[in-house]
Amino acid sequence: MKRYLLFRVLRSILSIFLVTTLTYAVIYSLVPRKTIFQNDVNYGKLKAKPDELADYENTAFSKMGYIEYYTTKELKKEVGSSSSEKASSEQLEEKYQDWAKKNGWTLKQFPISKEYYATKDIPLVKRVVNFYANMIQIDHPWKVKDASNPNLKHSLRIENDELVGWALVGSGTQYKYQIYFNGQFPYIHQNIVHLNLGTSYPTFAGQAVTSIISGRQGKTESTETTFNDDFTARSSANIYLRQYQKTKNISSRDKKYFSDNYVITDTNHQDPSMISTSFRMGAVAVIIAYAIGIPAAMLMARYKGKIPDKAGIAIVTVLISVPSLAFIYFFRFIGSSWFSLPDSFPALGAQDIRSYILPTVILGLLSVSGIVIWLRRYMIDQQSSDYVKFAKAKGLNAKEIARKHIFKNAAIPIVNGIPGSIIGAIAGATITETVFAVPGMGKMLPDAIIAHNNPLVIAIVFVFTTVSVFSILAGDIAMALVDPRIKLSSGGK
Repeated sequence: MKRYLLFRVLRSILSIFLVTTLTYAVIYSLVPRKTIFQNDVNYGKLKAKPDELADYENTAFSKMGYIEYYTTKELKKEVGSSSSEKASSEQLEEKYQDWAKKNGWTLKQFPISKEYYATKDIPLVKRVVNFYANMIQIDHPWKVKDASNPNLKHSLRIENDELVGWALVGSGTQYKYQIYFNGQFPYIHQNIVHLNLGTSYPTFAGQAVTSIISGRQGKTESTETTFNDDFTARSSANIYLRQYQKTKNISSRDKKYFSDNYVITDTNHQDPSMISTSFRMGAVAVIIAYAIGIPAAMLMARYKGKIPDKAGIAIVTVLISVPSLAFIYFFRFIGSSWFSLPDSFPALGAQDIRSYILPTVILGLLSVSGIVIWLRRYMIDQQSSDYVKFAKAKGLNAKEIARKHIFKNAAIPIVNGIPGSIIGAIAGATITETVFAVPGMGKMLPDAIIAHNNPLVIAIVFVFTTVSVFSILAGDIAMALVDPRIKLSSGGK
């Protein structure tokens, strides 16, 4: 069992790696890199300034991992040339060309100033390797290098911090609070291990992709907060995510709020994160799908060929035949017209539970037809089994046989189908969240594709793939727990 689980986990990780790598390769090799500027407003504004435009382009390509880029200043420093050198433009160009040829760089000039800069394409394989090499980032007491603070201590200690209470506090770490506790789920939080999935561009430009997906959204939320020396002020700063700032860059305002170098903070927002919104809706949708699908399938199987079964088959056939988009718009109209529920998530916002009802219920209903047909067929097949005949001989009625015997055996395919329902919820969320304008990952995926935000597309594919692969593994384990006769290992151990 343990050996099987180990190999299944390894295969799952390999599957995630292959899907993410394939997505990365397709995007960064087949999609022209210039497309990233199609929706960039700043790019259009710089067209009248060729030098700034060229610098802007190359800086963006560099941040996204397409190229390495040396500005004029960086190039001079690298080659060992200074503006004070008495050299003709021909000699300077020759010096740059020799350096570029020797190191595999391409020497270029800005259109107006004629100043030199250099670029170097990064091979796709190296880009992929860099992506995975920098994916897991671990914070530690020697993370910070600050020449302007020679007395910086490097340590980890458990203490009752005056701002956050009991926590594992770091010094020399990037984040001050390595482990801390508060009233937000999951109540125990850590800043030791971070997932780095790149930097977003052109939308959410300059922000870490992981913070976009997992960070809270909406309006800023201000609370009365106590800072340095019992100084109290209304602030939206998230003090739990305090990060180190070099001493030379600390302002007088920073010193007013904090007594150390950990003055960089994130902003508190009112609404849940994209990933939280999508996963909450997805989990509830799966529960709804099975809560409707299981009783419906049992009823249809019990009255096979009769009115409940025929009516159920007719409804399921219609639901399967209707395109998902038409299905969503139909129930959206029913929900908004008959039950006065909002037909758009932003109408009432994330703070009102009514905003979640329609998209969540519809997401669950999308999976009901598949569950009903599959489970009905299985339960009908079981009705001719020997144990059912024996139960009838004992005098049990059809309802007792279905509930106590057939359904007990049907628990195996039910559990086996949960991973598929989770994957279906992920796929359905892309359409449902887009129609209802829900600020979740399902809506963000097509938005990121349209905006050519390659890092965000890869990150969302990575998250969805991880959930899908491990849900299948969890389904196998759950089947073994439900039915001890199922052995996950080939040797039966």
